[in-house]
Amino acid sequence: MTEQTKTRFPAPLYAAAGAGDLAYQQLRKLPAVVTELGDRAVASLRTANDTASSTATTLKSTASSTDFDKLRETATAGAVAFAQAAQERALAVYTSLVAHGERVVGTGVVEAADVVNADIETTEEPKAVEAAATPAPKPRKRVTRPATDK
Repeated sequence: MTEQTKTRFPAPLYAAAGAGDLAYQQLRKLPAVVTELGDRAVASLRTANDTASSTATTLKSTASSTDFDKLRETATAGAVAFAQAAQERALAVYTSLVAHGERVVGTGVVEAADVVNADIETTEEPKAVEAAATPAPKPRKRVTRPATDK
C-alpha cells in the first residue's frame, strides 16, 4: 500500500477561506473609501449651508412683506371648505353603509319569513288546536250532603 502524500481539505473549508480572503481585500480598501466619503460629506455640507443661507434670506424678506390678515382669511376659508367636503364624503359613505345594511337585513328577514312560512305549511296542526275543535266535557256538579249531628 502506498501512502497518500497530498492532503485534501473539505470543500466548506475552502469556501470559508475564500470568503475570508475577499473580506480582507475589501477591508484593505476601506481607508480610501472613508476618505472619499469624508470629502463628499464636507462638499455636501458647504452646499447645504449656502442653500440654507439663501433660503433664510428669501424667507425673511417674504415674511416682512406678507399680509398676515389676508393669509389668515385664506387659511380659514380653505379649512372651512375642506371640512365641508369631508362632511359630504362622510355622509355619502354613511348613506351607502345604511343602504347596504338595509339590503342585508331585509334579505335576511325575507329569507327567514320564507323559511317560517314553509315550515308552517309542512307541519301538522298543533294538538292544542285539535283539542279546541272537540267540545270538552262539562264539569260535574258537586253534591252537598246534609251535616249529621253526633
